[in-house]
Amino acid sequence: MDREFLIDLFADFGPVTIRKMFSGYGISADGTNFALSLRAGLFFRADEVTIPDFEAEGSKPFQYATRAKTVVVNSYWELPARLFDDSAELAQWARAALAAAQRAKVKKRPKGKKAASKPAKKAAPKKAAAKKRSAHKAAKKTVR
Repeated sequence: MDREFLIDLFADFGPVTIRKMFSGYGISADGTNFALSLRAGLFFRADEVTIPDFEAEGSKPFQYATRAKTVVVNSYWELPARLFDDSAELAQWARAALAAAQRAKVKKRPKGKKAASKPAKKAAPKKAAAKKRSAHKAAKKTVR
């Protein structure tokens, strides 16, 4: 799928941002990525609220193969093929995918809290080690 096709596909949904990503495009709205257009197809963000809809349509989660195994990405599911011909219903699914992506953002821990929860490292031992090295270098210079 090319960029122009995707813009037309999401016309009933509203404005989207389409950026190169992996082997295709990442599709976002309001700064939130909610869909992936890859060689394997079009995948929408899903969660416990929306996955049953994808399952009812016979869709599968995104997956890819590595040398060792097949990785299943349960957070992105393939868009049912019938929706390519129904732009109004595709827009509803896109809104549900955007909502799932926004719910996932809320669940993530803010970046500042992670750093604050770890105890601060002591800088004193590093300074002491630096002073020892300086003293050792000074001692070597005076011996010569």
